[in-house]
Amino acid sequence: MTAKAGKKWTMRRVDLAKCETNWDLLVQNAGSDSTAFARLYQMHYEMVFRYCSRRLFHRHAAEEVTSTVFFKVMKNISSFEGDSNDFRNWLYRIAINAVNDYLRTARKRATMLQEIAREHTRDRRPDSASDDKCHRDRAVKEALLHLKPKYQTVITLRFFENMKLVEIAEVLKKNPITIRSQLSRALRMLRNKVNIAAR
Repeated sequence: MTAKAGKKWTMRRVDLAKCETNWDLLVQNAGSDSTAFARLYQMHYEMVFRYCSRRLFHRHAAEEVTSTVFFKVMKNISSFEGDSNDFRNWLYRIAINAVNDYLRTARKRATMLQEIAREHTRDRRPDSASDDKCHRDRAVKEALLHLKPKYQTVITLRFFENMKLVEIAEVLKKNPITIRSQLSRALRMLRNKVNIAAR
């Protein structure tokens, strides 16, 4: 890590063994120490990728967006202030915005829907119970992609990331009551869209 001493930059070594148990120190050092940043990347990659996958339903797109997220983190980590919990919330916010940006164009959303249709066609099995489950899964995924991004976000964080309402409120910097209201509205809209698709 580099630290300014007067006008001179000096090098300080970060003890990664200690950083593994002290995430706050790791977060503080990541802006100026590439080894600390690499450790943070390794620790959080799976979480970010999983979130992107659950919003996009497509591995290649999720990998692309996850790369975008960590590029933005790398660019802005030196201005980040907070502890490891703040860092996790910050990562989620960047991932949420990156997924929303990715889906903003109608063409990309249409591509995701086509991929869902292809995936379910490949996975079809002759038995009718499997067909019913495949059809329901596809209907839910398509309905999710048709919701506004804020509703996709709260559903994904609550049901796929298993976050409590308070945790979602922290990530999104909103009141838990607002989150409860958004989640309720999102579920109602999702149910309606799935029911329409089932007819």
